[in-house]
Amino acid sequence: MKLKTLGLAALLLCGTPTAFAAPFTVSDIRVEGLQRVSAASVFNAFPVSASERVDDRELADAAKKLFDTGLFEDVRLARDGDVLVIHVVERPSIAGIDIEGNSQISDDDLRKGMKDAGLAEGQVLQRATLEDVQRQLEQLYHAQGRYSARIETSVEPMERNRVKVNIKVNEGAVAKIRQINIVGNEAFSDDTLRGLLQLEDRPGWFFGWFSDDEYSREKLSGDLETLRSWYLDRGYVNFAIDSTQVAISPDKSKIFVTINVNEGKRYRIDRIKFAGDLKISESQARKLITARSGEIYSRSTLTDSAEALRQKLGAEGFAFANVESVPEVDENGDTVDVTFMVEPGRRAYVRRINFEGNTTTQDEVLRREMTQMEGAPASTDKISQSKQRLERLGFFKQVDVETRPVPGEPDQVDVTYNVEEQPSGSISASVGFSQTAGVIYGASLSQKNFLGTGNRVNIGAQRSDTYTKLNFGYTDPYWTLDGISRGFNVFYRKTDYKNSDISTYSTDAYGGNINFGYPVNDITRLNFGVGLENLSINTYSDTPAEIIEYVDGQGKDAIAYKLTASWTRNNLDRGILPTDGSYQRLSLETAVPGSDAQYYKLRYRGQKLFELSTDWSLKFSSTFGYADTVGNDPYPFYENFYAGGLGSVRGFSGNTLGPKTTRRGTGNNDTLGGNVLVEGSAELIYPFPFVEDHRTLQTSVFLDAGNTYLTDCYDVPSGYSSSCESGVQLDQLRYSAGLGLSWLTPVGPLTFSIAQPLNDKSGDDTQVFQFSLGQTF
Repeated sequence: MKLKTLGLAALLLCGTPTAFAAPFTVSDIRVEGLQRVSAASVFNAFPVSASERVDDRELADAAKKLFDTGLFEDVRLARDGDVLVIHVVERPSIAGIDIEGNSQISDDDLRKGMKDAGLAEGQVLQRATLEDVQRQLEQLYHAQGRYSARIETSVEPMERNRVKVNIKVNEGAVAKIRQINIVGNEAFSDDTLRGLLQLEDRPGWFFGWFSDDEYSREKLSGDLETLRSWYLDRGYVNFAIDSTQVAISPDKSKIFVTINVNEGKRYRIDRIKFAGDLKISESQARKLITARSGEIYSRSTLTDSAEALRQKLGAEGFAFANVESVPEVDENGDTVDVTFMVEPGRRAYVRRINFEGNTTTQDEVLRREMTQMEGAPASTDKISQSKQRLERLGFFKQVDVETRPVPGEPDQVDVTYNVEEQPSGSISASVGFSQTAGVIYGASLSQKNFLGTGNRVNIGAQRSDTYTKLNFGYTDPYWTLDGISRGFNVFYRKTDYKNSDISTYSTDAYGGNINFGYPVNDITRLNFGVGLENLSINTYSDTPAEIIEYVDGQGKDAIAYKLTASWTRNNLDRGILPTDGSYQRLSLETAVPGSDAQYYKLRYRGQKLFELSTDWSLKFSSTFGYADTVGNDPYPFYENFYAGGLGSVRGFSGNTLGPKTTRRGTGNNDTLGGNVLVEGSAELIYPFPFVEDHRTLQTSVFLDAGNTYLTDCYDVPSGYSSSCESGVQLDQLRYSAGLGLSWLTPVGPLTFSIAQPLNDKSGDDTQVFQFSLGQTF
């Protein structure tokens, strides 16, 4: 068979018509040399078909298009009679990519970058792509300041026209900044400006270990913006960075940075004006502007003011408002006028509120938390408040909100809350240990979102060395549509203090209560309740004289009809281990006429946290209690306040502070508690070293103070002499200092403290190390 080779190469090179073969009509097309590429791929890319008359120029163009697919290293055309023969040499495919020498950038990241550039296993190898990848990898290391980095590539042939690509990485060292020069500054010294920069030069011989003198382009860009913000916040409206030069030493190990600045003049604010459609009164707008005439111009202050104004417009229904502060410089003076350009856009109304992701929780439960209503102006504040209310329910792991314009309706939006549900109930067994109560174990059934209705149900049983507790409770948080809650609780409680630090006696009590809650606002709530308690007191041979005298005079059984009221304001940033915000609770409990003992208990608890930085906070806590009887009967000792231990005054044993009892028989001088409670604490919360998630672990240095007092001493039987001193004596406060840790471990909450009493007295029961551990499984 005689083949006539067409002069394709000459045609492609010269680009001018040359008669290497006469035009002919193609009767058929035959492809030779294929290994992995299908014939269909060739015919799809080759724009010549059978029965078509072609000449050299058309064939050259067709071959070029086939070559441009990148699948072949060589394409040649030949003629066998009227049959067109296409000879191809396929490019090798990449069987594997081997990377070595890299540590700063992972294999996965490098492979992803190479794949995006067209170099991956299974793809056809193109030398141009390999060279381009090599350059890009070197530039990637250069961006990290590794200017001596080098990338070497090699191709290793394999069977069946495959290759292995070897990439050898020499990352080199990060170039160190030898010198940073700032040129053109007059208002601020070089040391002041260099102190603002993240990048450093000339580190000390010791602290150089911790300095940031490794160069990177991203850090330099951030430092330039820091310089710009520094000047613009101090009145230099026309400040500019004219140029930045980065020079590299010949060995590519040292960097010299020069920043040329033009400070310009310093300006004060003259007039503050508004332009555009303000939509609110100018007096309202000016209250939101924190900048004042006569002050030094500050871009950050003006930006904050513009954002406050934008949020106000958003709360008024202009969800897409845009506010910008525009300075107008008096070039002949030293003042600048500031104009707030306001573009409120059209007032947007909420057409529909949608909920997605709630497979268990009923829509009604979510909808009743909405402060943003359908048909009302779209308020960014109310939309955000509604999101926060959903998050506080505790039913959802995550809540996202999206505001979408309604197609064809420029003044309407749909608001969609996408929730991710999490288990809101549990059936659990528990075991733990407390130094005040001993071993604790129990079981409970709890459901915050009973059958998706949002109602709370709980059944529990607990037992320890000191007490046994059984309870059942139910609460409907939306008994009425405006958020009034109603709940009830029944309980049985048996307490035996014989082996505790509290006076030797035991009680059996059962009862129940019904309560109502009224929300004042999102963070404030009022609660009211009415209940009944039936209590029986048991004494022992070593029960203190005060308790024996009380039981002899008042009887061992007591029925109390109780009324309760409380006010709570919770503005903490989170419910567990907070670091910012405040919490206050004021409660009153009273046993009304008809009770065997008529009394009242008033208690206040407050916390205030100041966030010093991301992981540092100051925390101040206080607890005050006062209780007394209505009438002449003695106050029931079993309702006394107690102090000492974790959650109170650390360093002293739990419930041991306060007036002591009068010993009887072989008994001890244990505490009787008091009808007055005073406690306070100051803590510095700091991050625990080497722990990233500080939401589950909190450490602190603390100073605690507290004690309990009796305003009236209890009577003792004849023949006994009481050492009780009545009255509140603040010089009897006990103090302690130490370290505390709270940790939400996978096996349960762990709390411990190491504390040193500062003024313990004779008879005080101290305890340097205290802890409490609970486990749920």
